[in-house]
Amino acid sequence: MDLQIKQLNPHFGAEITGLAMTAATADDWFPALRQAFTDYGLLVVRGNPMGMADQVELGRRFGEVQLHEMDQYRREDFPEIYFLTNLDENGQPTGKHPDQGTLYWHTDGSWREHTGLATIMVAEEVPKEGGETHFCCMEAAYAALDDATKSELADLKASHSLDFSRNRRHPHEPLTEAQKSKIPPVSHPLVRTHPESDRKSIFLGDHAECIEGWDYNKGRRFVDEMNERAIQPEHVYAHRYQAGDVVMWDNRRTLHKAMHYDTATEHRVMRRTTVLGDAPF
Repeated sequence: MDLQIKQLNPHFGAEITGLAMTAATADDWFPALRQAFTDYGLLVVRGNPMGMADQVELGRRFGEVQLHEMDQYRREDFPEIYFLTNLDENGQPTGKHPDQGTLYWHTDGSWREHTGLATIMVAEEVPKEGGETHFCCMEAAYAALDDATKSELADLKASHSLDFSRNRRHPHEPLTEAQKSKIPPVSHPLVRTHPESDRKSIFLGDHAECIEGWDYNKGRRFVDEMNERAIQPEHVYAHRYQAGDVVMWDNRRTLHKAMHYDTATEHRVMRRTTVLGDAPF
């Protein structure tokens, strides 16, 4: 299929038009979509109100779909879907943000041995103001580093921990002991090589806690400094959602964060599916 592609940022991202994504027709369009995903690392398909079954099936086309350890966010009917909403059972705003950790730059599943490959986000309801998702190209961030910094990062590993980031950003609803036991901290290289393109990127984000083999406090400062240094405006694409948007991104080469919105008056209902990939190298 000849997709119509409009690039969103000089470094990454594309909007796809002329495509209706349903599981019944996936054999026709998925190969071209998968190639575009490799080429651009972030894909936006507007006006494609994808159902939950089709969303899960699209994830399976990419690979193994994650069953998130924070099972309080899972759909009972579709446990592969991580459901983010500020609405109560009557469809009214609660004033509470469902997951404040999403408001900080991160990459999905970096706290697992096999980290996130693709994330698929479907927008059901969107606020009139706020609630965007910002994306940053970490390949461009790495390329912008000076040679001395690249050399310093080359052999470093960071410890990634969901328990750390959850307690830091959403402490009023920490992980349970059962959840923590399933996902102990893991170490990953700070510089990651993409398995399909061989391009290098900085692999950190909010789940990265400290530097392996370093004094803890020194490592914490270094992680925060590198995260801040990596995020430059020219490497960022800000996506303003419309209901029915399907947005897919490559967690191996991007960071992302959600933006604030008025959780007491606005409606925001998002469905997320994450596909697991490889162990970073």
